[in-house]
Amino acid sequence: MKISIIGTGYVGLCTGVGFAKLGHDVTCIDVDEDKIEKINKGKPPFFEENLENELKKVLNKKLKANTDTKLIKNSDVIFICVGTPSKKDGSIDLQYINEAAEEISDFAPDKYFVVVVKSTVVPKTTESIIPILEKNGKKVGKDFGLCMNPEFLKEGTALHDFLNPDRIVIGEYDKKSGDILEKLYSKFNVPIIRTNLRTAEMIKYAVNAFLATKISLINEIGNICKKLGIDTYEVAKGIGYDKRISPYFLSAGCGFGGSCFKKDSLALINEAEKLGYEPKILKDTIDLNEEQKTKIVSILEEKIKTLKGKKIAVLGLAFKAGTDDIRDAPSIEIIKKLKEKGAKIFVYDPKAMENMMKIYRDINYCKNIGEALKNADACLILTDWEEFKKLSNKDFSKMKKKIIIEGRKVLGKKVKHEGVCW
Repeated sequence: MKISIIGTGYVGLCTGVGFAKLGHDVTCIDVDEDKIEKINKGKPPFFEENLENELKKVLNKKLKANTDTKLIKNSDVIFICVGTPSKKDGSIDLQYINEAAEEISDFAPDKYFVVVVKSTVVPKTTESIIPILEKNGKKVGKDFGLCMNPEFLKEGTALHDFLNPDRIVIGEYDKKSGDILEKLYSKFNVPIIRTNLRTAEMIKYAVNAFLATKISLINEIGNICKKLGIDTYEVAKGIGYDKRISPYFLSAGCGFGGSCFKKDSLALINEAEKLGYEPKILKDTIDLNEEQKTKIVSILEEKIKTLKGKKIAVLGLAFKAGTDDIRDAPSIEIIKKLKEKGAKIFVYDPKAMENMMKIYRDINYCKNIGEALKNADACLILTDWEEFKKLSNKDFSKMKKKIIIEGRKVLGKKVKHEGVCW
């Protein structure tokens, strides 16, 4: 099929490269000229495992990128993969969704086509863009189809996740729309769940809300374990074998970050309150996570009475390993707190330093781990990069004082250290 994808962020570009790899003709469209230029040079505008290699394989063969929305005229299926950021009150900002719908209406194919919302949107959003899509005379269910197809990609393994999904969810306006989208996914040997539009939208929010809550719960258990002298990770291992729980998302530490969990939980909270319902668990999940982010600084202060003038090495800035994404990363709040305390901050991350420079230009960015650790009074490890797992006592011997605190479980037992929750 001929596919157009509006938006070239993590979801849009990984989806585009994935469909191109499967043999479809893909056009990626974005208003950001810099992004498009990078893509056309075979360089993704963000770091994602194996994405650059696979992009180069399909570029100018099965995939092209452009800023010209008119190119959607030849499409069989048009995916909307634009951002849905939070407003100040936590509600979802649908500006880019509506703009994409306007563009589709303006440059709609002359043949029957299907519009697919893949962006994360609150229930009732997909049906709300129907008047925009129909404004130039075409009618949904007659001239074009409409589906909601949520993504379940993890940053760091997004392309792999697209090609190896657990399931595919298709929310459909009508059967014809769903049939075409199911045909597009026919090469995937996984369960395909077909629902109405609102249900598909809610499935995505329920997934992220559940995972966010699971992380905050294990962090709360971890905070209790810390006071009892118990290693939370041993507890997590013990409960993870229970099939009702599973071992995933039980890594206690300094809280979750990234572009989805907080944003989507806040949007769901906002929608629930509009309906007259108070989502207590979701609110507590967000509140606990915000408190969790800077617990590591409090632990540090118990060991160093004053941080003023002290050199603090911070290893890891990305919210998780395998990505350069720092959106809502715990490192942002931790560095802010360290700055307020007057610490001298020396940071290292293999991928995310350039992005952090856009927020903090007045901290020290190091070329390697050794530079960050040299003469440091303390070290905070915030991301579980593989290279951090290889650190030994020899590496930490460069420090002035050997105070090492983990926000993610990284180091082995040979190195004397402690964690936020263990």
